[in-house]
Amino acid sequence: MKKTLFLLFQFVFALSFTLSAQTNIRYATTDLNMRSQSNTSSEVILVIPQGTAVTIDEDCDCKWIPINYNGKIGYVSTKYLSKEKVSIEMPYRSAVKYYTNSRGERVQSPTHYNSAPAGATALCNDGTYSFSQSRRGTCSHHGGVARWLKRK
Repeated sequence: MKKTLFLLFQFVFALSFTLSAQTNIRYATTDLNMRSQSNTSSEVILVIPQGTAVTIDEDCDCKWIPINYNGKIGYVSTKYLSKEKVSIEMPYRSAVKYYTNSRGERVQSPTHYNSAPAGATALCNDGTYSFSQSRRGTCSHHGGVARWLKRK
């Protein structure tokens, strides 16, 4: 029953973003944890990279706000959102490059971040995060896999 209600909430929430006549864009001022509930002790669903634009349903003076990002719905702290586009500081993330994998898909090359970004599948031994779509060869030029990340 709880799962059904949660799925219904996700559907209604996603629909409200689609139907909203006025959308508000905010930018993550740092790598931003999206959480399952509106508090710092709840599960981190994913990390939104610094500088990423996110859509909020309405502007408010609240501490937490629900957002829809990469097909996931969760809560972020509003103190890490800005109306102004933020520049990405290089210590947090190295230049993003891409490669074509064996299936012909364009995939982000392993990149340095200060925490696991959305879409990362593994942490490499050299501290980069891999976005590999298969386990074979993941982090092969980065010292191997230090840790596999949960996919949600």
